[in-house]
Order: sequence, then C-alpha cells, then structure tokens
Amino acid sequence: MNFLDGSLFPENQPPLIITAAPYAPSWIPSDFAEDIPVTMAQQIQKAVDCYNAGAAVLHLHVRELDGKGSKRLSKFNELIAGVRARCPGMLIQVGGSISFAPESDGAAAKWLSDDTRHMLAELDPKPDQVTVTVNTSQMNILEHMAWEDIQGTSMEDPATYKAYQEMTVPAQPGWAEEHIKRLNAAGIQSAFQCYNINSFESVERLMRRGIYKGPLVLNWVAISGGMDQPNIYNLANFVRAVPDGAVLTVESSMRNVLPVNMMGIALGLHVRCGIEDNLWQQDRQAKMSTVRQVEQLVRMSTDFGRAIADGPQAKRICKIDQFYDTTEQSLAANGFAPNPPGGHQGFLRKREHLQAA
Repeated sequence: MNFLDGSLFPENQPPLIITAAPYAPSWIPSDFAEDIPVTMAQQIQKAVDCYNAGAAVLHLHVRELDGKGSKRLSKFNELIAGVRARCPGMLIQVGGSISFAPESDGAAAKWLSDDTRHMLAELDPKPDQVTVTVNTSQMNILEHMAWEDIQGTSMEDPATYKAYQEMTVPAQPGWAEEHIKRLNAAGIQSAFQCYNINSFESVERLMRRGIYKGPLVLNWVAISGGMDQPNIYNLANFVRAVPDGAVLTVESSMRNVLPVNMMGIALGLHVRCGIEDNLWQQDRQAKMSTVRQVEQLVRMSTDFGRAIADGPQAKRICKIDQFYDTTEQSLAANGFAPNPPGGHQGFLRKREHLQAA
C-alpha cells in the first residue's frame, strides 16, 4: 500500500470497518458468563448489540447449549438466518476454523476434516464471507499471552492449555485451492487470514494463477505462536506488500488488540475486536465485553475524525458478490502489477509501456 501526502488525513481514508468477534470458541461460558451467549436467541441478540454499537462485520461461530463450540452446520444455518432477519445490513463472516476446541479434558484441539470444512460453501443462507487460511502453520494462541491473561479462566487447566499450545492450522495447498474454488462457485467471498508475509505471498500466487478471481480482503493476524508478532516492523512489512486495492483488517490478541487497532485506525486500515481476541480492559482490572470494545473503537475513530462504516458501506468497500472473469481483471482491480508477458522479468514497467515499446 502507498502512503502519499495526505494519506493519514481521515478525510482521505475509507470509513472504518469494525469486525466484531463475540462468540469466542476458545473460551467457555464460565470464563465470562456476562458476555458469552449460549442459547440461539442470545447469540442472535449479541450480533444485534454489536451491530447497533457500530460493528459492520460479524465474525460468526456458534455454540451448543452446553456451551461448547458447535460443529453442526445446521446450527450455523440457524444463526446466520437469525442474524439476517434482525440485522439485514450486517456483513456476515463465518470463521473457517469451526470448533477446534478440545472434545474433553486432555484431548487435542482438532480441526474438522477437510470434507466437513468444505461444506461451509453449502451454508444456507450463505454468508458473505468465509475466512480462509493459506499455508499450514503453528497456531499457539497462548504464546504471547501473559499468565495474568488466563489466570482464573478455563485456559488455566493444564490439559486445556496444552491442547491450545500444540494446535496447528491445517491449510495445505490442495485443500486451500479446493476450498476457494467451492466458495467461488457458491458466490461466497474468501476472507484470507494471513499469519505473516509468506501467507500473503501464497495468496498472491493463487490470484496470479487464477484460483481466486475476486476482491482481495484479508486480515493481518498478529498473535504470535506461528504468526506475526504484533509490532510496527512486522505490520509495516506486511502493509508494504499489500496492493492498494486490498481491504486489510488488523487483528491481534489480548491487550495487544487495542494498540494494534489504534495503529490500524490511524493508517486507514480496518480493525477487529471482541472476546474471541481479548477479555480484558487495558488495565486488566476488569473484563470488557465485545460491545464495549466496539464502542471504544467507535469513540476513538470518531475523535480522530474517521467515519464508521455501516453494514451496507462495508459490503461496498469489500465488494461483496463481485468476482472477475479473468486473472488480468482481478489483478488490475486489486492494484497488483500484471502478470509478466513471456520472457520478461516483470513488475518493472507497466504492461501498456511494454506493448508500446
């Protein structure tokens, strides 16, 4: 992305898209009983509350009545339908890592089979986006957390701690290509979760080879443990690689969420918050609900002078339902340099200059 004179002025930045992640599959209701919804009515109401607070995007997971993350796609269908009815303008993003919670004490935190994960493309009603991870990676969500972050929660249990510490994200090339193709066919946008510059580079290659021909919407996931450490150097390196036409959301965990989001607001990027990412106020004196986290970001962005996107605006910015006919159209629309013609090094001159030479 290019930062020219005036790029940091709020009037030159798009309205801020706030993604709310209120369902927190890695926590159990007793970790924050006041803010973890369990019944379907509660889960729908949580989406309504987040939307009314200023979140345009809902990162959706589902719980069963026993408080565990649901693996039943019928429950996802039910929640999507309920949110659509109450918040028709909200952009619904289904978390592709559906229910990797341990089944029982001491069990490994396992993801579902590839075939089951592919069935996210068959959700009805269909979501606007499904998150897609590219490249298998370690996903130790606990690595940069402080002991005080998890003290008194279910994560304090040694078996649960180990299960999440040892978790990996299965996202081999064959799975990723097939998953993207199925989402494309269903008209569902892939929201790419990039854990580092390598993830982004693989997404770019998928686009240059015509596997994905749509708007580039992605998250920089800075939670350490196999993903980027949340610091300005890693963020700057990632942002420099991303083309100007992309929609980039920054994401971190625990008390890194707010400072990373503050940088995102200032830079004209987009933000994510919610108890899936963070349970605490910045002074760690009390827990902080997803709605309060959304309200905090709305207040900060408003004070900065940057407008807040509503659901329809977020859909327009992300170009929901837009797909391109050719690889060349997709690259141009997202701000990538064109694929180089045969025998040319590429990227050094624009294609029209090459044709005229």
